[in-house]
Formats: sequence, C-alpha cells, structure tokens
Amino acid sequence: MLLSIKSWLFEVPSKDCMARYAKSGDNRYLEQLIALYSNDLYHYLVMQSNTHLAYDVSQQTWLKVIEKRHLYQAQTTPKAWLFKLARNTLVDEYRKQQRFVELDENTHLPAQQNEQGNNNSISNINYQAFDSALKQLSFVQREAITLQQEGFSLADIELITQSNHESVKTRLRYAKQNLKRLLGANNEQA
Repeated sequence: MLLSIKSWLFEVPSKDCMARYAKSGDNRYLEQLIALYSNDLYHYLVMQSNTHLAYDVSQQTWLKVIEKRHLYQAQTTPKAWLFKLARNTLVDEYRKQQRFVELDENTHLPAQQNEQGNNNSISNINYQAFDSALKQLSFVQREAITLQQEGFSLADIELITQSNHESVKTRLRYAKQNLKRLLGANNEQA
C-alpha cells in the first residue's frame, strides 16, 4: 500500500531516462539519471582516485552528460555510457596533473590517503586491508575489478575502458590473483 502511494506522490526514476533525456533535454530526466547513478559513479571514481578528485570528476561528468547527450545511443546501457564519460574525464584529469602516463598492466598511481576516521571494528579492519590491497593494483586492474564490482558485464567493461574482450578478462584474472596474494592465502574473500 505504501509503495503504491509513494509512486503516486513521487516520480520513480526509470531505466530509460537517459534515452528520454538525450531526445528531449528535459531536466527532470537528468534529475532521474542523477538519482539512479550518482552514488555508483562516485564510488567508482573514488576507488580510482581520492574523494576530492572523485567529486570534481563526478561533477565534470554530469556536465559532459548535458553537453554530449546527443551522442548517447540507445543500444548502450546508460550506466556504461556514463561510466565511460567519467573514466575519460578522470584520465584527462590525471594527464593534466601529469600523474598518468600510460594505460597498461604496470601503471600504478600513488596510493591515496584514507580520508575517513579510524574505527577499530573488525569489519573496518578487513575493509581497510582490502582497500589498501586494491590501491596497490595497477590502474587497469583496479579499474576492471571495480567495474565488475559495480555489476558491469565484460561487454560493458570493454565499452567503458575501450579495451578488447581478452584484455578485460586478463586484467580481471590478474587483479583477483594479486588481491589474493596481497590479502594473504588465508583470506578467501578476494
């Protein structure tokens, strides 16, 4: 009952709001896009950078959505297209800062400081160990595993990273192997 009343009072974001926004430019569809994908987008960016840069790149990405909405093709999933824009914006930002040289298996970016307070709970310690291990992966491995954690298929990861199928599979395999090695053989969660 409560859900039906909620749907009456509030417009529930739909998955095809990107196609509608691309066609019409109506800001209510942009608002739906932001409601649907902003948290996932920020999470992806913060795993590839730090909180300040992730916030900036996230804002730049939404501006690019506004500027380039006409380039969206309906056969592409909106989330994959959005993440591709975000990734390209992040790479551009790293190049501006001269922190990003080349995309390959050996490209490492400086580890970012954890900007959250320290909490001594067991689950936070495990999360911190995983986060630390993730930051030690090369950029492309960390990116591939983060995108997979976001729920993207191999085809979507190929689109976002502009890589071929075998490269994505290899990056995921090496990322998982390196995470297991970094977290220790006793930790089967990686």
